[in-house]
This record gives sequence, structure tokens and C-alpha cells, in this order.
Amino acid sequence: MSKYLQTERGRKMGKVGEKSVLMEYVESIVIAVLLAMFIMTFIGRSYVVDGSSMVPTLHNGERLLVDKLTYRFSEPKRGDIIVFKFPANPKYRYIKRVIGIPGDKIMIENGSVYLNGVRLEEPYVSEPVKERFGPFEVPEDRVFVLGDNRNNSQDSRYTLVGYVPYKLIEGRALIRYWPLTRIDLIQRPDIFSQFATAQ
Repeated sequence: MSKYLQTERGRKMGKVGEKSVLMEYVESIVIAVLLAMFIMTFIGRSYVVDGSSMVPTLHNGERLLVDKLTYRFSEPKRGDIIVFKFPANPKYRYIKRVIGIPGDKIMIENGSVYLNGVRLEEPYVSEPVKERFGPFEVPEDRVFVLGDNRNNSQDSRYTLVGYVPYKLIEGRALIRYWPLTRIDLIQRPDIFSQFATAQ
């Protein structure tokens, strides 16, 4: 009788133990999913470059880690490469370089971009711009963006994009991590250091 009771007790304990292990797995998975969602929403996220508008800086199919935290505490800076929701259809994401911040005057003439009257020396672009633009002033709480492949980029020069509102910016491209042969930090070009951080 005592053996039978011990066996039954052992079976019951075994079943309880199995449930505990199963619950631990479920809890771990739920926590991992919630943590991943938190990180993707508030801290950082992976994006794939689609298209050639940022050539030669970024190429089609490259993978980036985008910092979603910085702009919660500070505003975008000139030279940052940002990911934002396409204003004409927010389900799509665009990636471009910030050229102007609120109050900046932008003009494109004779193949060059002028920021507040200063011609930008831009070693990161694929070729000079073919058309003329501006001069226009960047409105409050918005940025003026251009692709590095200036003649093959839908950016702030066109009404479907226009000046990008802060609220549509998802984050700043921080690291290119794929392909492995091109892993590097994405840094702001030095040419923008000559300008004041705010107008």
C-alpha cells in the first residue's frame, strides 16, 4: 500500500513538474517576444535597403540597424541618414540623408546644394544634381532630405515626400551589418560640422 501511494504521489509530482517546465517555456517565449517588441518599438530595429537612391553610400539589399532611441531625446541633425514613413503612404519606409533642419535655407543650382548660402562639398554623392531647386526655407518640426544618388531619388524636392515631419521619422541609420564585408558605423559627414546645430 505504501509503495502504491508513493508511486501515485511520484506520478502526480511528475505531472506537476512537467507542467512547470512547460509553463516556464511558455513564460520565457512570451517574455522574449515582449522584449523583442519593446526593443523594435523603442530602441532599435533592422531594415533592408530597397533600391538605389542612396548609392554610393548604401546599396540595394544591405541590412542596417536603425537607432530609434536618439530622436526621442534630440532632434535630427544635418548629415544623419534616417528612415521615415513615406508621407504619401505611411506603410512604406524611405531612407534618405538629412540636409536641412528647421530654419535652414536650401537651394540647388548648377549641380550643387547650397545650405544657408554655403555650397556643400559632398564626397558621398554619386553625381551632381541636374535640376534647380529653391531657395526654400525648411519649416518648423520638419527636415529636408535628399538621396545620395541625387538624380535617382524621390526626396524632399518632390511633393509626395516634401519636408519630412519629425513624427514620421522612425530613426537614424547606425550600423550596416550586412554584407559582412561592408560592416561599419554610419557616420555623419564632417562637412556639416561647420554649421550651427540650430538656427
